[in-house]
Amino acid sequence: MNDSYELSIEVSEQYDFNQSSLAQIEQNPWVRNQWPIVYFIHHDARKIAYVGESTNASSRIKNHLSNPKRFPLNKISIIGSDKFNKSATLDIESSLIQYITAEGTFELQNGNFGLVNHNYYQQDLYKNLFKQIWERLIEKKIVTKTLKEIEDSELYKYSPYKSLSEDQYNSALEILEVITNKKSSVIFVSGCAGTGKTILATYLMKLLSSEVPDIINEDFNENEIIEINYIIDFQRRNPNAKIGLVVAMTSLRETLKNVFRKVPGLKSSMVIGPSDVANSSENYDLLIVDEAHRLRQYRNIGWMGIFRNNNRLLGLNDSGTELDWIMMKSKNQIFFYDSAQSVKPSDVDSARFNELLNDSNTVKLELKSQMRVRAGNNYIKFIDDILNVKVNEHYRFKDEKYELLVFDHFPDLFKELSDREKTYKFARMIAGYSWKWVSKNVDVSKTEVYDIELDGMRFRWNIATKDWINSPTAFNEIGCIHTTQGYDLNYAAVIFGKEIRYDKETNSIEIDRDEYYDSSGINGINDDDILKTYIINIYKTLLYRGIRGTFIYACDKDLRNYLKEHIDAYNPRGTKSTKPDFPFRVIPFEDVKPYVNSIPFINIEVAAGNFSEEQPIEELTWIETPFSVSAKEGYFVCKVVGESMNRKIPNGSYCLFKKDPGGSRNGDIVLAESFLIDDSDFGKGYTIKQYHSEKSISEDGWHHSSIILKPMSNNPYYQNIVLSNDEIVKFNIRGVFVKVID
Repeated sequence: MNDSYELSIEVSEQYDFNQSSLAQIEQNPWVRNQWPIVYFIHHDARKIAYVGESTNASSRIKNHLSNPKRFPLNKISIIGSDKFNKSATLDIESSLIQYITAEGTFELQNGNFGLVNHNYYQQDLYKNLFKQIWERLIEKKIVTKTLKEIEDSELYKYSPYKSLSEDQYNSALEILEVITNKKSSVIFVSGCAGTGKTILATYLMKLLSSEVPDIINEDFNENEIIEINYIIDFQRRNPNAKIGLVVAMTSLRETLKNVFRKVPGLKSSMVIGPSDVANSSENYDLLIVDEAHRLRQYRNIGWMGIFRNNNRLLGLNDSGTELDWIMMKSKNQIFFYDSAQSVKPSDVDSARFNELLNDSNTVKLELKSQMRVRAGNNYIKFIDDILNVKVNEHYRFKDEKYELLVFDHFPDLFKELSDREKTYKFARMIAGYSWKWVSKNVDVSKTEVYDIELDGMRFRWNIATKDWINSPTAFNEIGCIHTTQGYDLNYAAVIFGKEIRYDKETNSIEIDRDEYYDSSGINGINDDDILKTYIINIYKTLLYRGIRGTFIYACDKDLRNYLKEHIDAYNPRGTKSTKPDFPFRVIPFEDVKPYVNSIPFINIEVAAGNFSEEQPIEELTWIETPFSVSAKEGYFVCKVVGESMNRKIPNGSYCLFKKDPGGSRNGDIVLAESFLIDDSDFGKGYTIKQYHSEKSISEDGWHHSSIILKPMSNNPYYQNIVLSNDEIVKFNIRGVFVKVID
């Protein structure tokens, strides 16, 4: 065991997993001292495994040795750390389950019971510790793929082994309670893009299809026991239950079929389209409908004959919809729904959904936590506001965790996107329907036909219509709403076409139907306001795809300029090829305990003119206290940019400051505020420099004759900032530097 205070881990040798080796396993120091541990039991040749955690490893291992399901396993590794606690081992256990499943080397015996991501103290440090654990597993040749490789896989992104957020988990429990206690039920789970609707849908599919353990003992935590009891009740009420995951969009449906093929206990045949429901010879006990807003009606579709036949098969006339098919052919329904992502007139009218939503027997749930976009719900609201021209005229979107830029020249965007593709993968161009699909049904290997030209660069629409995101030619093509809705991208380059523009005189977004080329999206729509709603919904949905960032290009110059009023414009000199991740976990305000589990992060650039001691705590960004920092009152974190202090503070460092205690500050590094300061690194209003003052004494006492703010840089370019006389009156010290946070 490690007596140092550094957070480190040990992955043991691989012990034989049998009764005769139990004594040797019990001599492992973590097992012997009954320390919280994580363990990995496996069989290398048969490629099956089990992941677990325990605070009483000896007892837990004995239970496994007597469990017939573990008999095929023959090796066990113990993972320990002197900084482990119960919360940390539960988190690491669920991460191992999630990554090992997606890595594909082993088929796990674990179910997905109780996988919930609880917040706990120093969680980010243990997340970093998990990276060390994975590296050790690679070194020991237990696994082969890196975390980055796994995170880019479709199996990881849609895994039913994902740890749920508290938001998702509470919804899952409510759903389980309803479907186990009612003979029939209609459940609506609403949530905007990125709130994890598809993840919750796949989680429920796996959970409801799982074999339940014969005995519930101390091996199971409280969350697991709750879910297991629900599953027992559901399976008792619905023996051999017929369950399906309905996905209307062909591309996403094919992706989820591929995922289900690779998950033990699931089958690709469980992922179905609405027509499969209509033509099923048996009714379903439960249908889970993902992206329900994309269910269709008998309007503007290319397969009217099949649709009409399905309606007739079910005794419906042409007013019948895919929603009706699902209601008629199933006992219980769970709809994952977001009306703001309805993008075509062929989508079932929201009024029909509202009839169900307004029914007193319908159970209504909502997912609120943003799971995709790193900028969180603030970004989601901002995009909605800017496309509906509701943003305050002085507001500019800023978020350290997210890269949002508007480009004036498309070649610049393509270059930056290429850099992100090399670094992160899954950077894609996506656009509205402002160009004809000339290359459709053309052999592009034999012709130079292109669909879209932007500032001298030519592109084709997506060649693949199924799983385009993962297709080999995707980066050099431009995708549309149908090939991207429901998917995650690391970076999204959203192209506003010629069908959408900004009118400066009316301060409004307008559309030009003559430049809109989706025939199924425009036929029969004579009201431009209705068409505008669909087009705005398309662009909102596209703008919600990017996890790490979104690049924007608008064909209409006025629209581009309008966007730049609220979003940073690309600056070739100031934009780096990659943007470092925000290294802290932001704590939701409802979980914040100021200066107990969190300290505020102050974005100096955003704070200009609004950095006051009286600022309400709910307006601050509260981050989990870094491991090396005590959460003392008055402490806060800022990011220091530039080279003016590089002998003490490297460019881009996150630094801990404390509230100015008063008294002598000579020689201290301070965060100074004055509207008279114009710092080449920080801009107007703030600077971080070493403080020096000169005092004068008169009959009235002493006063500052001058304050000198000195750089500490290897670059002689940086000069002292000198304040004197009236300038000193308009000067404040907002914080005193404590340390660089490693």
